[in-house]
Amino acid sequence: MSDKQNLTSNGLSYKQAGVDIDAGNALVEAIKPAVRSTRRPGADGEIGGFGGLFDLKAAGFVDPVLVAANDGVGTKLKIAIETGNHATIGQDLVAMCVNDIIVQGAEPLFFLDYFATGKLDVEQGTAIVEGIAQGCRLAGCALIGGETAEMPGMYAGKDYDLAGFAVGAAERGTLLPRPDIAAGDTLVAIASSGVHSNGYSLVRKIVGLSGLDWTADAPFAPGTQLSEALLTPTRIYVKPLLAALKARLAIKALAHITGGGFIDNIPRVLPDHLAAHVDLNAVTVPKVFGWLSRVGGVDQHEMLRTFNCGVGMLVAVAPDDAERLVEHLNAAGEIAAVVGTLTARSGEAVTFAGTLAL
Repeated sequence: MSDKQNLTSNGLSYKQAGVDIDAGNALVEAIKPAVRSTRRPGADGEIGGFGGLFDLKAAGFVDPVLVAANDGVGTKLKIAIETGNHATIGQDLVAMCVNDIIVQGAEPLFFLDYFATGKLDVEQGTAIVEGIAQGCRLAGCALIGGETAEMPGMYAGKDYDLAGFAVGAAERGTLLPRPDIAAGDTLVAIASSGVHSNGYSLVRKIVGLSGLDWTADAPFAPGTQLSEALLTPTRIYVKPLLAALKARLAIKALAHITGGGFIDNIPRVLPDHLAAHVDLNAVTVPKVFGWLSRVGGVDQHEMLRTFNCGVGMLVAVAPDDAERLVEHLNAAGEIAAVVGTLTARSGEAVTFAGTLAL
């Protein structure tokens, strides 16, 4: 037998090395209906090309400024992996990106995802992408492409990771924060759906201290499994806030309350001469945060710099428009309330009155 014949009969394939090209192709076919469901003006192509296309003119923009954001889901993924519940983790991925786009006053236009795993499971991958598509529909943006990477040796067992990339646009001169933001402006809080997608390394440690299994009844949500309660997807605020901006309510700034909580996120949208004064008595705190605080012995300051504590988005608005904004948001299905004001800064960028109802 020749050397060439030996190589042919004994040579390895990519599949034997752990990468299944056929499974990748099957995933692309399985997710095409979900991807098509996110089409919008400006994006109506199919996935599978080398790059996704978007037509800004078809989307109605005249003189746009592009706004881009990328993010992941963090260790919330570990709960999805350990429980096999992947249905909503994709919405978290989209939310973390598009909520950062809307705070600039921009409309999210399109989204791309990166899904990396040790061994591709078509059913798992389809569930994840369907969740991404749901997030895109909620945000009104198109899923125009992505990447699936099967990397044996990089990820153990059923582990995987996700990253998301969103691009939005605003007409020139309309970006937030507005230059006329000022002391006396009112702070309106929009409720979160729960923990969202930050602080899960601490959440998982507290669950470990509690001794509860993921299938146990959630102490803070009777009748719901602990894992299901903690996998509640991140709320997407794009459509109600875009409607409020188009209604010409005097929104001066928006702050997405993510990792870093109130203390780190609010100053990101304030000029150096302004501070935010928040009345914690006015914040409605979901029961999950009280449970985390009690079981983990987490004090109020640490809660405020780690979690959203019930506020997913904070809005600075002209005081004359504050009541109308609250009514507008509540009519759109959000839960909004006045929780503070902007003041002249003389020390910390964020100050508090009252106490969280933990």
